[in-house]
Amino acid sequence: MGRILLVIRLAVRDLRRRRTEAALLLIAILAATTTLTLGLVVRDAASDPYQSTRVVTRGPDVVASTGDFAKPAELEKLAADPGVAEHSGPYPVIPAKLEASGRSSDVQVEGRDNTPATVDQPAVVRGDWVSDGGVVLEAAFAQWLELNVGDPVTLGGRSFTVVGLAVTAAMPPYPGASCIVSVGCVNGAVPNDRNLPPGLLHNPGLLWLTRADVRSLAPTAGSLSYVINLKLADPDGAEAFVEANSGDHGGTMMPMQTWRSVLADATELARDSQILLLIGAWLLGLLAVASLSVLVGGRMADQTRRVGLLKAVGGTPGLVAAVLLAEYLLVAVVAAAAGLIIGALTAPLLSGSSAGLVGSPGTPTLTWSTIGLVTAVALGVAVVATAVPTLRGARSSTVSALADAARPARRTGWLITLSARLPVPLLLALRVAARRPRRVVLAVFSIAVTVSGIYVLLVLNAVLGDLPGTGAYSEAQVGVLRQVLGVWTVILLSLAAVNAIVITWATVLDNRHASAVARAFGATPREVTVALATAQVLPALLGAVLGVFPGGFLVFAAIIAITGGDSDRATLPGPWQLITLVLTTVLAVAALTAVPARLGGRRPVTGAL
Repeated sequence: MGRILLVIRLAVRDLRRRRTEAALLLIAILAATTTLTLGLVVRDAASDPYQSTRVVTRGPDVVASTGDFAKPAELEKLAADPGVAEHSGPYPVIPAKLEASGRSSDVQVEGRDNTPATVDQPAVVRGDWVSDGGVVLEAAFAQWLELNVGDPVTLGGRSFTVVGLAVTAAMPPYPGASCIVSVGCVNGAVPNDRNLPPGLLHNPGLLWLTRADVRSLAPTAGSLSYVINLKLADPDGAEAFVEANSGDHGGTMMPMQTWRSVLADATELARDSQILLLIGAWLLGLLAVASLSVLVGGRMADQTRRVGLLKAVGGTPGLVAAVLLAEYLLVAVVAAAAGLIIGALTAPLLSGSSAGLVGSPGTPTLTWSTIGLVTAVALGVAVVATAVPTLRGARSSTVSALADAARPARRTGWLITLSARLPVPLLLALRVAARRPRRVVLAVFSIAVTVSGIYVLLVLNAVLGDLPGTGAYSEAQVGVLRQVLGVWTVILLSLAAVNAIVITWATVLDNRHASAVARAFGATPREVTVALATAQVLPALLGAVLGVFPGGFLVFAAIIAITGGDSDRATLPGPWQLITLVLTTVLAVAALTAVPARLGGRRPVTGAL
């Protein structure tokens, strides 16, 4: 039998014999790989509606508008560029104030023809195209205003009727609309609108009228701005075209936007979802390492005799290490494949959809770079978590491994002195923790990561609660971000719960001899149970405190640094929230560890000895 085949057969056989532990290994790595896949592909899924809209509306590659005092003739010179294949416009644009149903909003009003344009013909999703006295609203803007076909609106003191709703690829859906008027625009939150310069538009929507209606609303002919839509012979060269034509035109600068920048703005919600998911992926990756380290240590304690048997029949330490490591690498490969599939299928649900685009997010295509990164992370987590205990087990003595004797207790004078006068459960708990200091560190680390994630969740939840009032996102878009937060929070808490149970069970297995000796000298099953549970509660308390500060604060600061956000706008959790978080964490760990501790405390003494 070949060496590789032998390793694989032995690894698969051991996984089949310990299916529960294999399932826990799979869950730990799967949580990280699924969240990482979602973070990598969610924006690709969100780009599908824009691409569909771009096809349906014959979307432009470059949109140029006049700056201050520019003339439409300057835009027509752009259309004569050899790299331009087709164009539409220049179209007149004016700023205005729209009033409807007791609500008002700044708008950009674009004058269009009744006949379809060769480039950027907005697709009507409801009603008809522009006509005299009839206004067409951008669909996402109409949804925000709760307007429909047939509703009356007021523009510049004149009454119009909504005759249609349409979508365009020349501008991101509301509230991310681009600015095509010379007076300028500002999007997002403004602390005090009175601080805005006169005439500057705040979160403007987009609507279309006929050219004649737009000119009739303009105070003077010189107050008109103009916009032109360009179709290039090489759409991928849009950025180069803008850079080549971004100089001075007739004493003014002409703002230009490429289709890629419009796509970036249209998928900004997906970008924020992506950031949240990648944060969750890193936290889950750290938790997976802690979980696997404890689980592998527990398995090694339970596989001591098997290691001795493999070495007794001729297996070298290298072969034994390969067999033990192959188990976890096989699980990692399966978890990576499952995470890629689940992440790709779930991405459309977390991409968000906009009324301002055609279609809905689709299932993204997994690129080789995504597949390679997710697989490498899964294998890396498995190797980092399992290398040390695997090598230690492979190098153990064959005779001692076959004997599978109890590990000699470490005699620490100060610990004996400290614990001697404690109640029996606390005495046993302190000594159980002292027997495995690395496991205690992993338990503290696991809880600290979890509490840090919850700390960030509280902060982000408060930020999301303020977003609808800023104009940056609608209620529906904020709901998508809350769904994303909910996904990785549920996975984070689930994996943390699995960690607590795994750590307790590993402690039970590792202390089966010591617990039996304690019971033989008079400790009751109840005292042993309480001791095993307390040995997990004490690290949980320390981990919860560290997770609040500095853990949560540092993770949040890292997020601000990566995203370039404004930390002043964030509301940090109050003292009572943090105290409640710490106490809830300790109680949750106590509840989760009660069952495995009870099972370990009631094992027959004779069999364990």
